[in-house]
Amino acid sequence: MAKNFLPDQYERTQVLGINHNYLHDQFADVDAILGKVREVVVQGDFTLGRAVDRLEQRYAAMLGARFAVGLNSGTDALRLGLIAAGVKPGDEVITTTYTFYATIGAIVTVGARPVFVDVGDDYNIDPAKIEAAITPKTKAILPVHWSGRPCLMDEIGRIAAKHGLKVIEDACHAVQATFDGRFAGTLGDVGCFSFHPLKNLNVWGDGGILVTNDEAIANHVRLIRNHGLIDRDHCEIFSFNSRLDTVQAVVADHLLDKLDHITATRIRNATALDQGLAGIQGVRPPTRNARLKEVFHLYCIECERRDELQAFLIGKGIDAKVHYPIPMHLQPAARDWGYKVGDFPRAERLCASELSLPVHEFIRPDQTAEMVARIGEFYGSARV
Repeated sequence: MAKNFLPDQYERTQVLGINHNYLHDQFADVDAILGKVREVVVQGDFTLGRAVDRLEQRYAAMLGARFAVGLNSGTDALRLGLIAAGVKPGDEVITTTYTFYATIGAIVTVGARPVFVDVGDDYNIDPAKIEAAITPKTKAILPVHWSGRPCLMDEIGRIAAKHGLKVIEDACHAVQATFDGRFAGTLGDVGCFSFHPLKNLNVWGDGGILVTNDEAIANHVRLIRNHGLIDRDHCEIFSFNSRLDTVQAVVADHLLDKLDHITATRIRNATALDQGLAGIQGVRPPTRNARLKEVFHLYCIECERRDELQAFLIGKGIDAKVHYPIPMHLQPAARDWGYKVGDFPRAERLCASELSLPVHEFIRPDQTAEMVARIGEFYGSARV
C-alpha cells in the first residue's frame, strides 16, 4: 500500500549538521512574509489573485520572456505545456532517462509515450543521440536542465527545427541558469519551472510557473489551468484546476528579491567544491562549460564506491544523497515499454556512481571545506 514516506525521511536527515534541507533558514523572515499574506486574507484574494499577476509579470521580465503563467506545480507546468504545444494521446516525446519521475509522468498523463535517449558526460540529454530516436509519431523534445546545468540547446533547437518538433524545457532545476547568455526556459517553445520547497526559488508547498514567447500557448495554458473558463459563466473547454494559489505567489514573489543572492552563493559554494575535489582520485565532478551559467540546484559528482562513500559521509554528519539510483527506463512503471539493462549505459553508470552534496546558499565556506576534507579522508587523500 502506498503511504506518505516523507515525514520519516525528513526526520532521518534533520539531525545531520551539513544538510540539504535549509528551509528553516530560508524562511527565517517568516513574519515579513506573513504580513504580506495577511493582505491576501483581508482582501479574500485567494484564487488567481493580484499577487499571481504580479509574480507572473516579474518572472517573465526577469527571464526576458513575453509571458509567464502561474500553476500549481512544476509537474503541471510540464503537462499543460505539452498540451498547449499540441502533444496528444499517441504522440511520442523524446526525453532523457536520467531525470526525476515528474518529467516522465507529465508525458504519460497527457497520453503520449516517452522515448528515452542516453545522457552525455554533462548528465544531460545527448543531442547526438536524439535524431536516431525520431519517428513519424514524434511531436516534441523535452530536454531536462538537470541540477541547474543547461542542456546544449543550440543543437537541440537545430534538430527540432529540422524535423518540425516542439521543444518543452524542463527547467525545474534551472531558474537563472543560462546558455550562451540566454535564460534556461526561454530557449524552446515552453519553459517549465517548479517552486517546490527544496528548489532554488521555493514556496510553502507546491507551485510552478510556465514561460513562453508564444501568445497562443500562453493563452491556452491560462485557459486550461482554470477549468477552461473564459469568464465566470462560460466554459470554452472542460479542463483542469491547476491555479497557483495566491498565498504561494506571495511567498515566491518575496523570494524573487533574494534570488540573485541565492544563485551567486550556490555558484560560490559549487566553485569551492570543484576546486577542493579537483584531483582526488576516485571523484569526478562534471567538466564545466564556459557557455553555461549553472545554478546548482544540486551539486553532483561521480565517485567510486559510491554507496560506501555516502554511508561514510552521513556518519560524519554530511547529508550526501543519491539523485537517483534507478534511471526512468528501468523503473517498475516503465515495464511495459520493453526497455532493459544496457539500453542507456551512460545513464545507468551515472545512477550507480552519482552523489549529491549540499550546496545551497546557507552552506558556509568551512562546511564546503569539511565536505572536501572528509571525501579526501575516505579516499586516503590520494590525488591523480
